[in-house]
Amino acid sequence: MPTITQLHGLTVRQIREIFKSISSDALPLHWLDGWLSYVLNQPLAFFITDGDYQPTEDELSNIQAGLARLSSGEPLAYLIGRQSFWGREFLVNAHTLIPRADTEILIETVLNHPKFKQNADRLDDTKKPITILDLGTGTGCIGITLALELPLAQVTLVDVSAEALKIAAQNSQRLEAGCQVLQSDWFAKVVDKFDLIITNPPYINENDEHLARLQHEPITALVAAESGLADIRRIIEEGRAYLNDGGLMVIEHGFDQAAAVRTLYEQAGYANVRTVQDYGANDRATLGQYRQDDRGGE
Repeated sequence: MPTITQLHGLTVRQIREIFKSISSDALPLHWLDGWLSYVLNQPLAFFITDGDYQPTEDELSNIQAGLARLSSGEPLAYLIGRQSFWGREFLVNAHTLIPRADTEILIETVLNHPKFKQNADRLDDTKKPITILDLGTGTGCIGITLALELPLAQVTLVDVSAEALKIAAQNSQRLEAGCQVLQSDWFAKVVDKFDLIITNPPYINENDEHLARLQHEPITALVAAESGLADIRRIIEEGRAYLNDGGLMVIEHGFDQAAAVRTLYEQAGYANVRTVQDYGANDRATLGQYRQDDRGGE
């Protein structure tokens, strides 16, 4: 990793060439560029238009400090305290998972679902507001995005972590989403019923080799027992009591868990169960409808 002395006197263009040479799968170039952009408080275009700029000593010190954290595997989002999701910036911290592009497929799935598609346009007096529960909300990115994309939707953000809920509440306020927040261990303190329950719960097997690359994110938001299915099972089974008749449940899961999750839905009496793929063509989320009169979904 280059030292401050080695970076001293170099232009932004030269520093970026060094970044390209040290980048890797574990230290992607967009992290390095993102940190440089953050330290200089300049857009990425600045590297082209003002490539001869020489960072100050203070800027070099900050660049080096960030390089040390990035090289340890700490994600860029934690350094700068924010991450983009569905075109909006969300605050993040060490108590929240970092929003990922693959999770955006949950938003797309809901907005395109016949049950909610008609409400993507502004509601009028003839349309009933949608009630949404975002379980294990973290940053609030899922629930807040739906609140903003579905006008007059009533969204409740739930998380067991008080620190995560603080971030979710800040994001809701910053983005003027008007979401309610509730600290609860899944459904423990939930009392209402909803048209939609949506969640990105822990689903990684505790022995999964990929956990080594996620060491900086909260482990309780990542790992679940029963080969990663324990929390998903609980949500599917307990969630029936918190869905309005014909309500929809959407759950994110691992790329290799789709068949098992569909089975859990079907065993619990859900209808219209199907899996959707993310933008990398991996099975990413499974949804189902629950009708209390057992007549099947719509």
